[in-house]
Amino acid sequence: MTDSGQDNHKRRPRYSGTHPKKFDQKYKELQPHKYPDQQTKLRAKGKTPAGTHVPVLVEEIIACLGPKPGDIVADCTLGYGGHARQFIKHIGETGMLIGFDMDGTELEKTKARLSNAKAQLRFYHSNYAGIEKALPGESIPGFDIIFADLGVSSMQVDNPARGISYKQDGPLDMRMDSRIRTSGSDLLATISEHELSTALWELSDEPDHDKIAKFIVSSRSVQPITTVGQLLRIVLNAKGLTERTWKKQQIASPFGSLHPAARTFQAIRILVNDELNSLKTLLRVAPHCLKPAGRIGIISFHSGEDRLVKNSFKELTAQGVYSTCSKNAVTPRTNEIMQNPRSSSAKFRWAVKAS
Repeated sequence: MTDSGQDNHKRRPRYSGTHPKKFDQKYKELQPHKYPDQQTKLRAKGKTPAGTHVPVLVEEIIACLGPKPGDIVADCTLGYGGHARQFIKHIGETGMLIGFDMDGTELEKTKARLSNAKAQLRFYHSNYAGIEKALPGESIPGFDIIFADLGVSSMQVDNPARGISYKQDGPLDMRMDSRIRTSGSDLLATISEHELSTALWELSDEPDHDKIAKFIVSSRSVQPITTVGQLLRIVLNAKGLTERTWKKQQIASPFGSLHPAARTFQAIRILVNDELNSLKTLLRVAPHCLKPAGRIGIISFHSGEDRLVKNSFKELTAQGVYSTCSKNAVTPRTNEIMQNPRSSSAKFRWAVKAS
């Protein structure tokens, strides 16, 4: 109480029900330093706490890439820092980890999160396609390990302000880097029906690509598509569904099924962030950035990305650039999928540069 008798304590905004549902209402999850037990409880239920990310295939990655004391590691997708922490444990104080991330906001958070790590750390607010530029700046001959996790971080997916997920309404932004000029809504305002249909098929294997593209182009002629909710309803309509009928189908399915809008949102996000061209650049420059016998490992989450990685590693091994590469993709075990359902579509491939 102040001298005037007024209480200056700011009350936390209330939410309906017994548990918070919206991202910004999950105050315990978003403040892990104040509520450390909350993350443990949610992880035990196979859930990812808001504002965090659970790294996938950690044991397999360490086993395949073999980080050791003194190694120089390029973590091309630093994210929440989960994989970086594991690399740091193995490279030790004599090693160096150089982290790249498009998301400047999350990069700053992870820099603080790793501030006490016992290794030499460098950070770049950059797309992984630019890893080659870091070599002269750090005065190093190359990397012992190049690693990339192409999946979108949970921190980005769960935050409705980013507009990446169909789960909560918000602006249809989809940019993983605020410096990108074209947002998801900008893209949908200008892309042709043919280009959109092709992208939906090639980038996400969407079976109803023609119909969805037609509905989007028709809808934008009446009203600009600027929110997640608008795009969600358009996709459902194209598939002859409503949110209510979809929920009934979901309940009836004993094992659940992919959300009708999941592939559309994925394809548009890939277009907005130019993800496939960035991956192609990374695959092209990686051999020039690796030391002899250096290792590269990439996790992908959809067939288009995996196909690019697989073909690149296979072709460069045949040419003698890589001495060997993984014959098959490494995938999560059942136990990991149960603990972290978001890992289910992950595929990891690796290659070793010739000595």
